[in-house]
Amino acid sequence: MTAPTTKHTLLVVAHPRRDSLTAQVADHLHGLLKEAGATVDVLDLYTEEFDPRLTPADEPDWEDREKRYSPEVHAHMERIAAADEILLVFPVWWYAPPAVLKGWIDRVWNYGFAYGRSRPRLAGKRMRWIGLAGGPRRAFEESGLAAAMDLQLRTGISEFCGIEDASVLLVHDTELSGVPHELRPARVRQVLAASEEALHS
Repeated sequence: MTAPTTKHTLLVVAHPRRDSLTAQVADHLHGLLKEAGATVDVLDLYTEEFDPRLTPADEPDWEDREKRYSPEVHAHMERIAAADEILLVFPVWWYAPPAVLKGWIDRVWNYGFAYGRSRPRLAGKRMRWIGLAGGPRRAFEESGLAAAMDLQLRTGISEFCGIEDASVLLVHDTELSGVPHELRPARVRQVLAASEEALHS
């Protein structure tokens, strides 16, 4: 009988502060994944000082899908390729992921690696976008912004790169500045519990 394989998760975090609610969610999910027996590669884009700026070294070359990009980008490609699932935890700023996460997609999810082949290299992976949104769910849904983010991230990035098992989870009401200090621990617990949906969906 073949032994069950261990799931390997790439957990991408995109927030400048390690004491942020975003970081707490990432740490919470990390712990749950480890408890479930997964191996986890934590990619904290700020801690690792990832440069989101696209330079000519990492600009797609439509005539050369075998182009060698920068060593930093190839190192990140290897981490993506090694993962069975990719979880991205980020704050929702201006109804989109932060610039550092967009820059990571721009530089690393590049032509010849993430797209540009008849059979995408990333096909078969699982991908979950987990965005912490300050506003309420109703406001996002009624304005169409929730649908717009889903279309942009799940369809425009994940599915475009061959990842069919992809979803966007927005965890709402994460702005704590208006919450009395004595009530914040309970609100944080609610946010952490809501984020767990990404592991089971």
